[in-house]
Amino acid sequence: MNRFFLIILLVLGFNLSAQEFNATVVVNAEQTTTPNLQVFKTLERSLTEFINNTTWTTVDYRTEERINCSFFITIADYDNDAFSATIQVQASRPVYGSNFTTTIFNINDKQFNFNYLEFQPLNYNSNNYDSNLISVLAYYLYTILGVDADTFELNSGTSYFQEAKNIVGNAQTSNRLGWNAQDGNQSRFRLNDDLLSGTYDGYRSAMYTYHREGLDVMYNNVKQGKQNVTKAMESLEDLHNVRPNSYIMRVFFDAKADEVSSILSGGPSVNIAETIRVLNKIAPTYAENWKDIKF
Repeated sequence: MNRFFLIILLVLGFNLSAQEFNATVVVNAEQTTTPNLQVFKTLERSLTEFINNTTWTTVDYRTEERINCSFFITIADYDNDAFSATIQVQASRPVYGSNFTTTIFNINDKQFNFNYLEFQPLNYNSNNYDSNLISVLAYYLYTILGVDADTFELNSGTSYFQEAKNIVGNAQTSNRLGWNAQDGNQSRFRLNDDLLSGTYDGYRSAMYTYHREGLDVMYNNVKQGKQNVTKAMESLEDLHNVRPNSYIMRVFFDAKADEVSSILSGGPSVNIAETIRVLNKIAPTYAENWKDIKF
């Protein structure tokens, strides 16, 4: 069963269940004075089991359809059960008709502090805020589910983003960074708010066009796929014209800059001079990538 039909099952509400993720968790404590404490290894193992063994949706994912993702947690400080850290979250999905995988999400969250006691049970309750550790992980898992779904069917990730919004709302009383509007323009609140705002539909449209109409058709029509990748950049320009320098634009290119440069440089020739102009306009911090494009 391909992912398109899985999404249809979600929409129809079939009561199916299976684990959705093939997640890797790494806890790096080298910045602390005690990087070899067993608690860090226990945390790493417990989080891996929590993510991979929890049922997050009603969609029946076969083993080969699970979403590959990684969580790289860097512990900056540790005092009893209090951890100060950052978390790098990445996710990918396969490209149809190939052995290639493409990164769909790549974000570095620096507003990540939590409490954890070794061997404490980890459970997600959608109705309550239990801990910042669980809430942050669950938030990103539902965000990944939404982004992944959007790459297969236009705007089909909305229900997952709504669940992430529910997590944001429950966590706002915790006084932890990242959950409130005043926590800056690169917070979990801001990302979720943007994903659900019609103002930023250009991002979600670009994600669908880029993956489903671009990468996924390259197996039998490379030129058409490449042209649709350039079409996705047009959607992002429309977004930029409304909301220049938006966080969600950075989120897109943090995941895609190297790949965009590679796609536009290789394969059959298409007219990409205008696309390069657009890229320099909407993502100037990646100017070195765009300079490397050969056409």
